[in-house]
Amino acid sequence: MADYIIIGAGSGGGVLINRLSQDENAEIAVIEAGGWDRSPWIHMPMGYFRLMQTLALDWGYHTVPQKNVNNRVMFVPRARSVGGCSTVNGMIYTRGHRSDYDRWAQMGNRGWDYDSILPYMMRAENWGGGGKEEVHGFDGPLATTRNPIQAEPCVAWRDACMQAGYPFNEDLNSGEQYGVGPCDGTVRDGIRSSVSRCYITPIKKRKNLTFYTNAMASRIIMKGGRAVGVEFVQGRSKKTVYADKEVILCGGAFNSPHLLQISGIGDPEHLNRIGVKVEHELPGVGRNLQDHLASSVKQGLSKPVSLLGQTKPYAAAMALLQYYTTGKGPVAGHGVEVMSFLNSREGLEAPDIQVHFNNIMYKDHGREIINVEGCMPYYNISRPQSRGTVMAKSSDPLQLPELDPNFLSEPEDLRVLREGLRMMRDILAQPAFDSIRGDEYAPGKGVVSDAELDEYIKNDCNSVYHPVGTCKMGSDEMAVVDDELRVRGIGGLRVVDASIMPTLTSGNTNAPTIMIAEKASDMIRAAA
Repeated sequence: MADYIIIGAGSGGGVLINRLSQDENAEIAVIEAGGWDRSPWIHMPMGYFRLMQTLALDWGYHTVPQKNVNNRVMFVPRARSVGGCSTVNGMIYTRGHRSDYDRWAQMGNRGWDYDSILPYMMRAENWGGGGKEEVHGFDGPLATTRNPIQAEPCVAWRDACMQAGYPFNEDLNSGEQYGVGPCDGTVRDGIRSSVSRCYITPIKKRKNLTFYTNAMASRIIMKGGRAVGVEFVQGRSKKTVYADKEVILCGGAFNSPHLLQISGIGDPEHLNRIGVKVEHELPGVGRNLQDHLASSVKQGLSKPVSLLGQTKPYAAAMALLQYYTTGKGPVAGHGVEVMSFLNSREGLEAPDIQVHFNNIMYKDHGREIINVEGCMPYYNISRPQSRGTVMAKSSDPLQLPELDPNFLSEPEDLRVLREGLRMMRDILAQPAFDSIRGDEYAPGKGVVSDAELDEYIKNDCNSVYHPVGTCKMGSDEMAVVDDELRVRGIGGLRVVDASIMPTLTSGNTNAPTIMIAEKASDMIRAAA
């Protein structure tokens, strides 16, 4: 018997493991489908390219054919490990825009406005300095730093953005994003600041913690309208652990709705169709899926100033040697020095385009490096209008659910990507690139009409791995949790991960997910 069962030790669960176990009288059981983060590729910042190529920690998620994206089946990586996606992500630290959270509050979610969530962003952070220090935290577990803008193409991008009329923004995490500025990251001293390393490793030997790793949760046990335990499979054994206070689901935007559904919590019509007994009707479970969809302009360079040279066998070997002997060098950072947040049209409250400037060109999520000197502004819609679903295919917990992000189902999303591509070209055409600009590699200078650009985008675009919304917070009939993250109509059950976001934040979602868990830890302890 535990007081709390935490299902999933990723970015949400890892924070809760730390915070809830601070009460030495609270017994906590953790069920995690993956193993411990022992791979050296996890902790080396540039190791995420290797992890993406090998898929050693990946769940294996793919979408159904996307009817508005030329029927492409799209790869959506998710990490199966203690630390979750914070062990394999690009380590970009972005909080989002002030209006993202104010909008949550305007939707009826009390205490989720920007001014209310900012203290939790700061509580999590151990900031490495720079920018607007009044909005950063210095005592939290999560070590963050700011990359200097120093590589020649990155300096050119910064200067070209300003030449194109966009302002320099010294701190893109100040709550206001518009402009171009340096990129913050979850990296410190050449080591990835994963949630596992920052939140779990320092406290994992606490006597009130019990970890079940490589353990697949298969059912939330209900009794009298209350969650009382969890069944899971570990190796060849089926096991059960019971909770005296709460079961807390932290599986993420795919796994959390899936476990609710196979436990009988969801849309009755769907549950009946897959042969699951209905325990509690909640039609919104698995709906409202949102994700950042990105495309790119691949720009050739006339000089060898990109990161391409570092991918060659000899240079890569020397970089690894330097890293393991000094902790420094090309593989000791995450590689993104500069970012931009831009408006696709006038009159917007907040930027609707985010740009990661990559000093190398690649395809297929980095699994194929393009062997040409070049750079790649990789830009995404910040607040997509398209909505999709995550639906269990059967009652089998080992069968992955069906993912349908329904990308580009709303015409406005395609308009933003099309306008964004033209904006990328305009920036790349500025004088700052004159000394290093080569030929445009893709889509190619002959691709100019709306129809041609749309076709390129549909063939080029991919998820930026920020799925949210499938157990959304709110009070309407499609809401799954209330504003204290309690599953509506069920006692002793909460969801604490990115799935509770009613709308997607304007930026990478790791920092907001950590904030959600920090805030939830206070709610859970207050309820106790």
